[in-house]
Amino acid sequence: MFDKNKVKLGIAPIAWTNDDLPDLGAENTFEQCVSEMALAGFTGSEVGNKYPKDPAELKKALDLRGIEICNQWFSSFLITKPLEEVEKEFRAQLEFLKAMGAKVIGASEQSYSVQGQEDTPVFGHKYVMDDEEWDTFCNGMNYLGKIAKEEYGIALTFHHHMGTVVQDPDEVERMMANTDPEYVSLLFDTGHFTYCGADPLEMVKKYVNRIKHVHLKDIRPEVVKEVKDNDLSFLEGVRRGAFTVPGDGCIDFDPIFKVLEENGYEGYMLVEAEQDPAKANPLEYAIKARKFIREKTGL
Repeated sequence: MFDKNKVKLGIAPIAWTNDDLPDLGAENTFEQCVSEMALAGFTGSEVGNKYPKDPAELKKALDLRGIEICNQWFSSFLITKPLEEVEKEFRAQLEFLKAMGAKVIGASEQSYSVQGQEDTPVFGHKYVMDDEEWDTFCNGMNYLGKIAKEEYGIALTFHHHMGTVVQDPDEVERMMANTDPEYVSLLFDTGHFTYCGADPLEMVKKYVNRIKHVHLKDIRPEVVKEVKDNDLSFLEGVRRGAFTVPGDGCIDFDPIFKVLEENGYEGYMLVEAEQDPAKANPLEYAIKARKFIREKTGL
């Protein structure tokens, strides 16, 4: 079983209000979201679009509910924007996260990303970096990771993601091989590896010593097949229910938890399963996820 002092559980607000599809959960308030997170038994959260921007205000609301911020998504544009511009935005987010007491920032390279394009099929249309872009990207990640660690005490974890330049296992491998383990870690996402056709168990075994944040999401394979067969976008897949909470889809989490546990994983495991809250009640699914994780891990 995991050590409760070293592994914590969180849940993402994206099940209540979707940043990329604002109509999903538009009716749900920030207060409802964090109250239901606490009610379901989670102690960590990432940052959603309805969260107060003022750290003092946000901290007060979360403290009332026994919740802390454990990570926040950062969109990097290392291959399409000047590094100084990316660094400025990165530092501003690090300042916020430091004020919130967070230990992790989750970066995703969004240059040429199709994940947010509702009319672009997610399969077969992602951008592929050339050698020069790979160098720019990896050097940039090392640079940002050094700033995060040495100046803010925060770990940069990289989020591989459908529709982006680092999606498939070979791309993750190239990034890991060309970045400094001291400054760049992996945000391991069970759902995104499964979605692109990779084996999440194989991936966790391969990178377990560089994983500093975990996203637990499950997959409904019949919906992913629908997305692939009909050339649908990533966001259309979300609308149709491609993702769900752990234990509700096709992923076998037992061996994944075992690898993390046996290798002494420390940090957050966070349920991040974006669905349409009108179809999948966020509180109901949060409770379902929490129950599943308790049964499987003892946490």
